[in-house]
Amino acid sequence: MLDIRFVRENPDAVKENIKKKFQDAKLPLVDEVIGLDAEYRAAIKEGDDLRANRNKLSKQIGMLMGQAKKDPSKAAEAEEIKKQVTAQADRLKELEETEAKLAARIQEIMYTIPNMIDPSVPIGPDDSHNVEVQRFGEPVVPDFEIPYHVDIMESFGGIDMDAAGRVAGNGFYYLVGDIARLHEAVLAYARDFMIDEKGFTYVIPPFMMHGDVVKGVMSFPEMEAMMYKIEGEDLYLIGTSEHTMIGRFIDQTLPEAQLPLTLTSYSPCFRKEKGAHGIEERGIYRIHQFEKQEMIVVCKPEDSMAWYEKLWQNSVELFRNLEIPVRQLECCSGDLADLKVKSCDIEAWSPRQQKYFEVCSCSNLGDAQARRLRIRVKGADGKSYLAHTLNNTCVAPPRMLIAFLENHLQADGTVTIPEVLRPYMGGKEKLVPKK
Repeated sequence: MLDIRFVRENPDAVKENIKKKFQDAKLPLVDEVIGLDAEYRAAIKEGDDLRANRNKLSKQIGMLMGQAKKDPSKAAEAEEIKKQVTAQADRLKELEETEAKLAARIQEIMYTIPNMIDPSVPIGPDDSHNVEVQRFGEPVVPDFEIPYHVDIMESFGGIDMDAAGRVAGNGFYYLVGDIARLHEAVLAYARDFMIDEKGFTYVIPPFMMHGDVVKGVMSFPEMEAMMYKIEGEDLYLIGTSEHTMIGRFIDQTLPEAQLPLTLTSYSPCFRKEKGAHGIEERGIYRIHQFEKQEMIVVCKPEDSMAWYEKLWQNSVELFRNLEIPVRQLECCSGDLADLKVKSCDIEAWSPRQQKYFEVCSCSNLGDAQARRLRIRVKGADGKSYLAHTLNNTCVAPPRMLIAFLENHLQADGTVTIPEVLRPYMGGKEKLVPKK
């Protein structure tokens, strides 16, 4: 995630950053990798010196063998030099093996040391220390009881989790009828919002990826907690389209004139959801399978913070168009995944719980993904540099449907359809329950 030269030249800053992320167990890694890097560079220098000397000796052997026709003693001298060359070849082989081992360990450590967080990130050990920045829309608590979201869906005959459990187990669902249509309407509106109003290019990416792409786009703890691997193949199901959208540019050098790349992608998403949260037995808040419309930006380093602001504001605008109150929550240092420089959540208001919950996550990853995937930009001066990458959720139903249904539920059990969504719902102004 970091340039080894930066770590070498700024060890105290790297250690302080680790402390701010409350990952003190990683502190010894900084000194270890600096020491290993010194060994690695020394091995490379010795190898280069040996190669240069070998070339010099090879020329001497050639000269001596040429002279041996007139002076036989030169042949014996050449044989002695050949022994030196053979010994140096053996040493070179040892050095190359050492270099490979050192390089592997250095990379392992460098993948573990977290990215440098932005100075504006609030400091805290976990998500309980995230900071509310601002609210958009007035949270309302109606004067009637709001049922659990699954009960609302069932009133429309819109969900069948029992059948999904028999087919696939917990964490899956069938959406049916108006609720299924509402699900697709939200995705379609989000797609068109990003294309027509924000000028992003629409992309449908691969839904699987190779292991080297997985390692390039996410940290190892995320990978272990999230990814499903295809047995017997070097393929993983994506947890979000960000993975293959950024992976698209692996080993590419992009002309600076093409930046920024502003892309919006649709995909299903598959997640193990290992960890503290787990899978709900009944609800669809945290599940193994869902669909999402995503925003991706690849840009110049100096533009990434401006794009970060634009991306989360896009989410706010979209949710306000759907008449759902939201707030922006700044993620603290301990809640940032290791690749992230800065991140915030957009949370929607839940009238039933009378609190906000996450519906979007916006992140600036600096050059971390670009470094891992070797995504470079060629500037107008001919010099190349690492790109910056950002991502943000546009909408992710069915979780987003929870906020939608709760905020648009009426006392008679109907659900109103905001004006912007009606063209995607066949002109319907409300959904009427079947029971």
